[in-house]
Amino acid sequence: MYDPSQLRTFLAVAQTLSFTQAALRLGLRQSTVSQHVRRLEDATGRQLFSRDTHSVELTEDGEAMLGFARRILEAHEQATAFFTGTRLRGRLRFGASEDFVLTRLPEILERFRSDHPEVDLELTVELSGTLHEQLAAGKLDLVLAKRRPEDPRGDLVWHDRLVWIGAERLRLDPDRPVPLIVYPPPGITRALALEALEREGRAWRIACTSGSLNGLIAAARAGLGVMAHSRGLVPPGLVRVPDRAGLPELGEVGFVLVHGRRPGSAQGAADALAAAILSGGDRLHRGRRG
Repeated sequence: MYDPSQLRTFLAVAQTLSFTQAALRLGLRQSTVSQHVRRLEDATGRQLFSRDTHSVELTEDGEAMLGFARRILEAHEQATAFFTGTRLRGRLRFGASEDFVLTRLPEILERFRSDHPEVDLELTVELSGTLHEQLAAGKLDLVLAKRRPEDPRGDLVWHDRLVWIGAERLRLDPDRPVPLIVYPPPGITRALALEALEREGRAWRIACTSGSLNGLIAAARAGLGVMAHSRGLVPPGLVRVPDRAGLPELGEVGFVLVHGRRPGSAQGAADALAAAILSGGDRLHRGRRG
């Protein structure tokens, strides 16, 4: 009833909320993406997206289709692997940024390990900037991380706005420097936060530096200051800083998958894990664990 190619297109649009970005990810024309979505909507008899010239959003039926689409595609891929007799082997060095510590990424990795038991998966959790450096140095095979604004590489998993967050009781004094809670260099959100404040001529000071997301969260919950964070990944116990605080806009950030250049046994495993993350990417910023 449901064509796998149409389901893959649906997932790409749902995760990027952009027909253009979905087309780039899948290597299709935008008209083909629109056609796939229209045919899937015809098959379901429901509208899956509400869209206008400025935005694309999932409808309630579209949200429901997310789970069905993932399960159908997972079953399809498992059947294909079983009957073609393909078994991936080798060592896969995968890097994920600190942003995904509190998401459902472990569920995706657990399924991957179950489907490919002969792949030795080696996970590195680090700052996005550090992961990009390690990938360039040949120390990783696949990276899931934020993309630097000037870097066009990578398959977009989803994009989101950066927002200022802090403890609900926190009050900022407009006459004093903004207290910042940041990753150390080369943290991407750190750089974007400092650039935004410098553009506005707003004074700032570093209240806490930590290479651990849990360390930053603890400092923010203690009311030490504010931090720049993805809107879709706000940790429990923290809230967006209200607009009346007068903090500058931080812009958007893209979360991408980037492949390394090492050929050989890791390539097939990296491709398989990338496909699993892209098909289940909405799990990374929807229905987070509390």
